[in-house]
Amino acid sequence: MEESVSGFKHRGTWPEIVEHGERITAALREAGAEGEAFEEWNEWRPKSHERLSEDVSEKTAEQASVGEGEGEKAGKNPDEDLRTAGEKLSESYKHVEDGDNEGAVANWQDSLNYVARAADSAGRKALRAVEGTVYRKVMTQLAPYYFDNELVSANVQKTTRGGDGDQFIFEVNVNDDELKEAVSEHLADYESAVDRWHVDTEKETEVAEVVEGVEPPSRDEESKSTTN
Repeated sequence: MEESVSGFKHRGTWPEIVEHGERITAALREAGAEGEAFEEWNEWRPKSHERLSEDVSEKTAEQASVGEGEGEKAGKNPDEDLRTAGEKLSESYKHVEDGDNEGAVANWQDSLNYVARAADSAGRKALRAVEGTVYRKVMTQLAPYYFDNELVSANVQKTTRGGDGDQFIFEVNVNDDELKEAVSEHLADYESAVDRWHVDTEKETEVAEVVEGVEPPSRDEESKSTTN
């Protein structure tokens, strides 16, 4: 692993960069990282059973997708917001006729807000209709697969095919300087204290449940086992 001001970088085979991601995830957890941003990172990081051009590509496209606007979050489509805008405009005219200028201005402003929200929702839907295809067919040819939120910025790319198979570069930056320092210390501890890192693998648990009548281990228990 190479450590610099820009982050923690590892060059190697797919299993090696998967291990790099697992070590950073474990270090983040031990340093106190939690919540939605941590779960987003934990979901995106490369896994041993995944492929870069398929699974990581799909997760990157989803992560980079245009989010929902206020109208979509409220469960309203553009047509509904436009109808509401028309109703607010009619109410504004009524207030003018009644001599209520303050009420007229308030309803007029509400009408403009609904029109803007409808346009926003329509624009976001149009972008989503093409962004997945554009990303998969164009952007991944020009840039590495990347992840970015308030906790972590990361990218992984395939370099060349070496003697032991495909080679990759996986770079991860922790965006908070204090947290990054704590993660660095935990990673150093792993280097000196962990003889062999057991890479987490996807487990087929449904058959075991039926045959043995046991519950599958929780994800927390599986993730903890990687540091033993």
